[in-house]
Amino acid sequence: MRLAVSKDAVQRALSAHAAIGLLASALLYLICLTGTVVVFYQEWQRIEQPGAPEMAAITPGAVQRGVAAVLATERGKPATTHLYVHMPVEGLPRTTITTDHQAFHVDADGRIAGPEENAWSEFLLGAHYALNIPGLVGMLIVGIFGVMILALALSGVVAHPRIFRDAFRLRTRDNHGVGLADWHNRLSVWTLPFSLAIALTGAMIGLGVVGAYGLAAAFYKNDVEAAYAPIFGDEGAADARPAPLADVAASLAWIARNHPDVRPTYLILHDPGTRGQHIQLIAEHPRRLIYGETYEFGADGTYHGKVGLSDGHMGQQLAASTYNLHFGNYGGLPVKLAYIVFGLALTVVVATGTSIWLGKRQRRGLHEPRLRAGWDGVLWGVPLALVLTFLARLLLGNAAPLIAIFWTLTIAIPLLAVIIRREPRPKQLLQRLLVAALLASLIAAVAGIVAV
Repeated sequence: MRLAVSKDAVQRALSAHAAIGLLASALLYLICLTGTVVVFYQEWQRIEQPGAPEMAAITPGAVQRGVAAVLATERGKPATTHLYVHMPVEGLPRTTITTDHQAFHVDADGRIAGPEENAWSEFLLGAHYALNIPGLVGMLIVGIFGVMILALALSGVVAHPRIFRDAFRLRTRDNHGVGLADWHNRLSVWTLPFSLAIALTGAMIGLGVVGAYGLAAAFYKNDVEAAYAPIFGDEGAADARPAPLADVAASLAWIARNHPDVRPTYLILHDPGTRGQHIQLIAEHPRRLIYGETYEFGADGTYHGKVGLSDGHMGQQLAASTYNLHFGNYGGLPVKLAYIVFGLALTVVVATGTSIWLGKRQRRGLHEPRLRAGWDGVLWGVPLALVLTFLARLLLGNAAPLIAIFWTLTIAIPLLAVIIRREPRPKQLLQRLLVAALLASLIAAVAGIVAV
């Protein structure tokens, strides 16, 4: 007995299959675009809060005073387990002290200057890192998409034997999709090393966290910190009995005396104000890809050794190098500009790949105007949503519901494009709206900087 399936059912199934592929392409496009924009994570913070005090360096004594001042504001709140001091660096010359409950900028003398307000920068990082999904789910999804980019890049090379031979053959005029395919193939070749590095490190970051939880469950009785300890160092034993505040100034002074060639970037005070408190100082090493070496100190500032990220086993050094290689946090502004260019190219490769796929379907007689309108809504709606979210931050303040605004717009714009299905395609309207939003954001940002 043969199962008869109507042509309409087949057509609907093919459209559903294409819609699922379009959703995957949309998420991949969003991850690539936000990853490109987040390269300027430090610069976005300075634009968001231009009035925060800036300094090239801060003295150990000023850091000690700042830590004491911030902890004094915590009275009456649950005890903070970790206190972080962001030291001034070239890209972000500010000192910021963060606890489990709040974050403050301090001036060069260690006085509290005001709360940290970088909600859009944090939203952007969260969108790229985990699609703003709390817990492990978001990081797992992004890690899987990193593997997908890796597979697409490698399979694309294998599927086009002449791709390297034709690396500089570019037929820019679109002739039945030939021009678009040439742009896709040429950019894929020119950015191949970058794409492989970004995809591999992205997959390592996203899936590595999931792997750590798996190791903790299998070998460390669900203690995730113990699973990370062989690479990033141990937390140490807690002792909640009260004690005088740790001497963080002594640890900074020790680094300055004994390692003047390194630059402290972060200071972490574990369990401040208790007998179990201890200090970790992260310092950048020049001409190294690692994010830094971790130096361990006791509560009195006595040096206890280092973790080994700079000279430990190869796995440690590789793990410590993954973050900078993925986000472009090395080499200063020239490297960031290169990451912007290559990141935009990778985003275009993802966008054109889906456009080529839809074009081929249309040439085979599968006319799907709603799918094409939906893809236009993704291509121009996602950057429009990003810009409008940034504009909302500038106009409404740090408390604006940025995640809700972004994801509402990101979902609504393609859906409206599919429902309305205007002719010509909705991309022209969305392009005009994007330009207008960019101009409005630029005016608002400049006005905020000038007003300081």
